[in-house]
Amino acid sequence: MHRVASQLRHDYKFVSPKSGKSLKLLWFAAGLSLSVGVTLMLLPPSETGSTTIHQPLADGIMTLSKDQMLTLPVALPGVGIPEKSGIFGDSADGLVSMMPAAGDDDSYSEDIAGDKVMLTVRSGDTLDGLFGRNKLSRADLMNILKIPEASSALRNIMPGDQIEVVHTNGTLQSLRRRVNETTTIELLRHGDAFDLQTIAHPTERRMAYRHGEIDNSLFEAGKQANVSDKVIMNLAGIFAWDVDFVLDIRAGDRFIVIYEQLWQDGELLRDADILAAEFINNGDSYRALRYTDEKGRSDYFTPDGHSVRKAFIRAPVDFSRVSSSFNPRRKHPILKVVRPHRGVDYSAPIGTPIKAAGDGRVIHRGRKGGYGNAVILQHGGNITTLYAHMSRFAKNVRYGSRVRQGQVIGYVGNTGLVTAAHLHYEYRLNGVHRNPRTVSLPKVEPIAADQRELFFQQTGGLLAQLDTVKRSQVAITATR
Repeated sequence: MHRVASQLRHDYKFVSPKSGKSLKLLWFAAGLSLSVGVTLMLLPPSETGSTTIHQPLADGIMTLSKDQMLTLPVALPGVGIPEKSGIFGDSADGLVSMMPAAGDDDSYSEDIAGDKVMLTVRSGDTLDGLFGRNKLSRADLMNILKIPEASSALRNIMPGDQIEVVHTNGTLQSLRRRVNETTTIELLRHGDAFDLQTIAHPTERRMAYRHGEIDNSLFEAGKQANVSDKVIMNLAGIFAWDVDFVLDIRAGDRFIVIYEQLWQDGELLRDADILAAEFINNGDSYRALRYTDEKGRSDYFTPDGHSVRKAFIRAPVDFSRVSSSFNPRRKHPILKVVRPHRGVDYSAPIGTPIKAAGDGRVIHRGRKGGYGNAVILQHGGNITTLYAHMSRFAKNVRYGSRVRQGQVIGYVGNTGLVTAAHLHYEYRLNGVHRNPRTVSLPKVEPIAADQRELFFQQTGGLLAQLDTVKRSQVAITATR
């Protein structure tokens, strides 16, 4: 149950040739294999295959730790990097193993005598009910739940979960449950008690990259580049402080994203963290590198060590369009008189969450004239922000309470003096209204001086990889 299955097949028995003719055939085959191998080594790198860093390896399979991957010098042959390949490829899928898979053999013993039953949890089910419905021994269940590891793994069951049991006339012989994507527990009868063993399902992280060009929207460009919605959402979140992905996007904008994927038994489980990214918006380039400090906290920074986060986000709501911009001479749509519009109106359906643009304290929560239901936040640097026309407030937002950037403080509505549902958002500095879409936003503190050497050491390889992909993309575009 705990042996490691090797990918290699060994035959330790040497079979002698039975004749001189057989010996000649053997030598001929060996010579042919050698000549073919030499020929393949001399072939130029394919323009459509995976791009690989060439280094001598005993088994011909590249397995690098994450630290090695991030610091390994880039030496790519040619400029043709395929759309679906990784930065370093050792297989047809163009991805590279960052953590070699290893672990226990998770094969299930077929030697246990009895009837095999798969228990599927339904809504409202309990373990006791499951055992009773399937005429299984509740005494065995009690003995199993006396084992701490089994109890913690079995008590929290959800609809759709499955538990495999083998029994003889209701007497349990074994029980097996997949606890999560990396762990299975198995209990085997030993006399009147049960022995528990944990079976590991090792995963591996592979690095992949994608790049694309925008025609209409970032999400459409992401689909064309075979990028998952999760990665695209994370990419937009990383650059949300610099780019308004609804209003600022232009045809011809481009992106590069290098990220991890989690694989298990040769199958993709899910996309994981973005490691490095670049977004080019209207000719301006924005870059972000993931950095994890000595305390295990991760965030994104520019190549020179400044946080990509700002003290404020540009748009505190996911919206469909700007229905009214900052305009000191706007004619009011209801009052029909010139009245300055000192904020930005974001059109969105009723109930859309409204987020705090920055860390702050609630100094107003309630009705406020034509603003309807409104929240005002006091931030550092004598900055205040106002959020108006809410349908309702978030339950945990009270006068005097502290809120964090991105925390939901209310929901879009049409209260107050309005013609349709939207969020009216204002930004004031020293009491003076500023255009929220163009005001220079305060920055977050950069990497601390005593962390800069570690930062550059950790992110140097990522930056080199980002440069390599960009050069290759430019070269491919130039040859079209």
